[in-house]
Amino acid sequence: MNPQFRKVALIAASLGLLLSLFLALRPQDDEPILIPMTGTRTPPTTAPTTTAPAPATTAPATTAEPPPATTAPTPPRPPALVRIRLEVRSAEPGLVRRFSVKEGRQVAIIVRSELSDHIHLHGYDLMADVAPGAPGTIRFTADVPGRFELELEDGGVQIAELEVRP
Repeated sequence: MNPQFRKVALIAASLGLLLSLFLALRPQDDEPILIPMTGTRTPPTTAPTTTAPAPATTAPATTAEPPPATTAPTPPRPPALVRIRLEVRSAEPGLVRRFSVKEGRQVAIIVRSELSDHIHLHGYDLMADVAPGAPGTIRFTADVPGRFELELEDGGVQIAELEVRP
């Protein structure tokens, strides 16, 4: 057999095996990672996949006993803080940035402005003062689903929209 052909066949077989392993073992995330950004992100809709269990044809390779179960449950991790940062340059109506978070998340909205005003998150009825050099921060738990306006209260200018998804 030709040595060059043997190398090419071995490389092709290795690549095929690697591709098969990648497709079989890749993680299947049900929920997208939330990153605050302009625009809205709609999670992709996919049909649920089902696989039939493989028939058992061989006995397990090891007969070691499983480790003893712990009696104390692990405490749940607190939800990660989602930081939303905005900068307002004028009080004229302009681009309304849209953000989306999952219900139950901790949220901090930090607004920097060259104007003195109040930022107001409707629906949650939370307010904070903002001024040049003194950013305003609204921190809360996103526990009410819906869409909520964030505006410069005195100027009556909407600067963002927050969607809280169930």
